[in-house]
Amino acid sequence: MTQPETDGTSPEPRKFRFGAGGEGNKDEGGARKFVQLAQTAEEYGYDTFAVPDHLGNQVGPLAALGALTQATSRIRLGTSVLANGFRHPAILAKEANTIDVLSKGRLELGIGAGWMKEEFDKAGLPFESPGTRIRRLDESLTILDKLLRGEKVDFDGEFYQINGLEGTPRPRQGPRPPIAVGGGGPKMLALAAKHADIISVAPGTTPDGKMKLSDMTIDKTAERVDRIRVAAGDRFADIELNWTIAVIVITDDRQATAEMALKALAQGYPPNIERDCEFTVDDVLSSPYIAIGSFEEIADQIREVRRRTSMSYVGVFPTQMDAFAPVISLLKGE
Repeated sequence: MTQPETDGTSPEPRKFRFGAGGEGNKDEGGARKFVQLAQTAEEYGYDTFAVPDHLGNQVGPLAALGALTQATSRIRLGTSVLANGFRHPAILAKEANTIDVLSKGRLELGIGAGWMKEEFDKAGLPFESPGTRIRRLDESLTILDKLLRGEKVDFDGEFYQINGLEGTPRPRQGPRPPIAVGGGGPKMLALAAKHADIISVAPGTTPDGKMKLSDMTIDKTAERVDRIRVAAGDRFADIELNWTIAVIVITDDRQATAEMALKALAQGYPPNIERDCEFTVDDVLSSPYIAIGSFEEIADQIREVRRRTSMSYVGVFPTQMDAFAPVISLLKGE
């Protein structure tokens, strides 16, 4: 397994960036709370605030980003991630460029193949096979790359046909807003390596959408980064790698807390994880996706993840935003 070196003969690691995720409009006043959440993330020093894309009880991501262009001033605004099957790339490019102009160049456009079959079914949208969804996303990313640059596009593909359409308005960022693609499987990682400026490195999932416990180790994560490195070739140095910490526990006893986490796993919690391997205390404490310890210990753990994998863009879920904020001050600028 190849591991990036950071000695004097190798490129310096990327500086850390920190992203907070938005949450759904789950109760009355949720949309207003959503704006307040983004403003709080800006105050805490997060670099980006990303909006999820689901058809359930939550805000619409593109309309929400439009509001956030005016409700915030510094934090970058993203999507994590848009389901490609919900929108035609020509329409999405128009909305994205508009958001980039309104935000004065703060957009990071995250897009994926779409994975929640239930949402597609409820909306009467076709939920295609994984291979078909990946091919469709490949075409979308090809089209978006040009339209987001303000270029004229002619495209005749399997899924989309574009005839002389020009990307307007011209985005504020040049040459275009960055595109983020996430994935855990080899095909999605290869696609992301082909197109993306930012790649979210996620654990692989089972057919029913559960995260594979075996993919949450630091070694398996480094292997996924190696796949990206090989697939990207010369592009790799220009790609920023992101991951999202799923669990954050502030404690002065890492060992005991890790042992408690193993007991919870053995009892089937959390239910969205497929226990396909035996996890050890060391696996828990070194996993990029689990952060346990004091603020200083978590900061050291994140430094070690970057050393082992070259990932530098750290994301947290909205419920963890407050708990993680003190870690940002320890790592900001490194």
